Parts: sequence; structure tokens; C-alpha cells
Amino acid sequence: MSSIRKLAGQTAIYGLSSILGRMLNYLLVPLYTHFFSNPSDYGVVSELYAYVAFLIVFLTFGMETTFFRFLQDKLSPKLVFNQSFLTILGLNVVFLLVILFFLSPIADAMLYADHPEYIVLLSLIVVADACSALPLAKLRAEQRPRKFAMIQLSSIGTNILLNLVLFYAFFDPEHPEQGVLFIFVVNLVSSLLKPALLYKDFLGIRLRLDPALLKRMWRYALPLVIAGFAGIVNETLDRILLKQLLYKGTEASLNYAEAQVGIYSACYKLAMLVTIFLQAYRYAAEPFFFSQMNLPDKNKMYSRVMNFFVAAVCVIFLLVSLNIDIFKYFITRDEYWAGLDVVPILLLGNVFLGIYFNQSIWYKLSGQTRFGAYIAIGGAVLTILINVLFIPVYGFRASAWATLIVYGAQMVASYFLGQKYYPIKYNLRKFWLYFGAALLIFFIASGLDGDSFTFNLIINNLLILLFIGLVWYIEKPSLRSPNG
Repeated sequence: MSSIRKLAGQTAIYGLSSILGRMLNYLLVPLYTHFFSNPSDYGVVSELYAYVAFLIVFLTFGMETTFFRFLQDKLSPKLVFNQSFLTILGLNVVFLLVILFFLSPIADAMLYADHPEYIVLLSLIVVADACSALPLAKLRAEQRPRKFAMIQLSSIGTNILLNLVLFYAFFDPEHPEQGVLFIFVVNLVSSLLKPALLYKDFLGIRLRLDPALLKRMWRYALPLVIAGFAGIVNETLDRILLKQLLYKGTEASLNYAEAQVGIYSACYKLAMLVTIFLQAYRYAAEPFFFSQMNLPDKNKMYSRVMNFFVAAVCVIFLLVSLNIDIFKYFITRDEYWAGLDVVPILLLGNVFLGIYFNQSIWYKLSGQTRFGAYIAIGGAVLTILINVLFIPVYGFRASAWATLIVYGAQMVASYFLGQKYYPIKYNLRKFWLYFGAALLIFFIASGLDGDSFTFNLIINNLLILLFIGLVWYIEKPSLRSPNG
């Protein structure tokens, strides 16, 4: 089997858990927006999960990528796994102790003084997920995608089922905070299922430190942590800033701020089809890229992978943005539809993010992970600057444009730095052709937008098929290649 076809096959299997799982979680969007008639209640959930995203980066400490990297040095897999896991375990124990000892001031600072239980539940969720991350990475390194998919889908299925039972059987509309608790309790149960199914990996851990190896691993991981943390700033800080910047010290302003977070977060879900594909792709791509690093034609392979990737994410961009009148019904209440205009902006931003991820392999392969940190920190500073300056004026629309601008800037910066320090000759003509054609089709469809839903549906999807036909015509010769 050729390398690219093998990557595509593993992406499909990992995607079974990632894409199907995210699609099932999409069912929770209409569920939550149906039961949370006030967007502010959904805003509470969205904002708190933004904190979870930050914590996962810190509490896994870049050990997934570090684990993959150090396996290439022909070290004992058990030794590398143990040192990586002990790092994660130590961080999580310290984190839980800090939360328990300083719960009250933390809840006050987050504007949840009346609900400190939210903070405790979220902390337990993030610890369960962080401690499961490395055993799941081990399955990827061992190329056991089916077991990986089974564990992920079991957790996701439990989450979906319990949400449906609790909301339809026990939810009281007069007490929406009850629904928030349902969501967090169910998430905790489903997160704990993963370590339960991975118990053999936990039983095999030995509490023996290798200080020399740990030092090397931490030195490699630290820039990745900084880059990951800064990356989460770009991805989720806007939810936190929306609430903090729009809150003016009154109950009414708090409800308004949380409603803005709820509307933005619900519409952001529609832009996440690109992110879903990227996550499935990332699970297969990262170990694949490392496995190619010592082959003579690796750069040619990376370039060809990029061609297919750009085409794929452009198709997703067109599919969602040109069918927004269908996708919007994932959000069941029209109170949330006020933010639909930001969906194409966010989709395009996530396209840039995916391209940036593909490019980022240059600093991981070369060990120059500090550049990933520099790029991410620059993006984080730009994210904070744009959001702080413009959220008070434009609300969540400022956050959407910040996402597009920052991811675009990171993509460009990574490309030029990569060409200087670890050159990979990407096919820029194909990039501009696919990207430019997708944008042209989007603007043509927007200009042809008529009053007839059926007319728009037919024309828009014919244009999408035209784009797919263009890609197929161009890439068909390479697909026939024995190395394709």
C-alpha cells in the first residue's frame, strides 16, 4: 500500500471516532439550544469549556508529540511511555490540589461564586482526559486505530446517551443551572470511561524516573506547550474575553455577555466541520510524518499530502458556507441565528489553521520547536489585541475576524520560516489555484443568492461539484502513480 493511501486509510479509521463522534456531539447543539431557551445559559457551558481547552494543553504538557518524537531515537517504548506519563501524572496531582485549596477565589475570579461546583467538576473532567491522552497516543504509535476508535466511540456514545436521558427525563426549564450540571456530570462519567478501558496501560506503569531522559523530553516539550497554550488562546480565549469585556458589573450586563458567548459558540459549531476533519487527519498525520522523516523523498511526500489537504478543506469550506440555510437548523432556536454571518469567516480561518498545522511539521521534524512557540505567541498577542480593542464595539464579530486574521498570519509566518530553516518545496501554484477557485465560487454564489431556497440549493451545490471536478481533473494523474 502506498504511503499516502495508508495515511488516508488511517485517517478514515481515526475519523470514525473523531468525525462520527463530533457529528454525534453535533446532536447536542440542537439539544442544548432547544432546552436552553436563553442563549446566556448555553454561554455558561461554552465559556467554561474554553477554560478546559487551556488546561488540557498544560496538563498533557506536549507529551503526545514528545512520545512520538523520542520513539524515533530507538529508545525502549516502555521507558519513553513511563517518563511521559509520570510527567502528566505529577502535573495533574498538583493541579487538583491547587483547585481544592483555592476553590473560592478561583470561582470568584471566573464570576461563578454561586456555582463553585462547576469548577470542581470541570477540573475532574480535564484530569481524566489528560491522563488518558498518552495511553491513547500509544495506540496511535502502535498503529492500532480500531481499538483507539472503539474507546473514543464508547466514551462519546455514553456522553450522548446520558445527555439525552437526563435532559428529556429530568430537566426543569425553571432551573437551567440544573442543565449545566447535567452536562458536566455526564462529561465526567464519559471521560472516566476512557482510563477504565485503558486500565492495562495504567497497570504497566512503573514509578521510576530517568532524570537524563526526562530533561531531554521536557526541553523538547516546553516550546510545544507554549505553542499549544498560545494556540488555545487563538482558538478559545474569545469566549472568555467576550464575557469579561461585555460584563459591566450588573446582572443585566452579565446575562447579555453570556448570551453573546452562547450565540457565538453555537454558530462556531457550524464552522467546526473543518476542525473535525483536521482532528481526524492529525491523529494519523503526526505519526505518519515522523515515520517518513528518514526517507530520501520525504519532502516530496509532504508536498503531495499538502495538495490533497488544501483541496479537502476547501471543499468543506464551500459545503458549509454555501449550504448555511440547511446547516443552521442544527441550531434549533432562531435566537441563536443572529451570528450566522460569522460562519464563513470562521470556516476560512479554520482552513488557514489546517494549512498551518501541515506546515508545522518542519519545526517538529527538525527539533526546532521554539519556532512553533514564537509563531503561536505572536498569534496569541494578536488575538488578544484585536479582541480587546474591538469586542466592546463589534461584539463576537470582532472575535470571528480575529480568528481569520491570526490563523492567516500564522500560516504565512510558518511558511517563510520553514523555507529558511527546513525547506519543503510546496506546490504554491496548486495552493493558489484551489484556494482562489474556492473563494471565487463562494463570491459568485453569494452574488447569485436569490429568494428561492431551491434555486440557491441547486446552484450552490453545482458550483461545489464544479470545484470537486477541477480538483479531480488536476490530481487524477498523481492518484494513478504507484507512490500516490
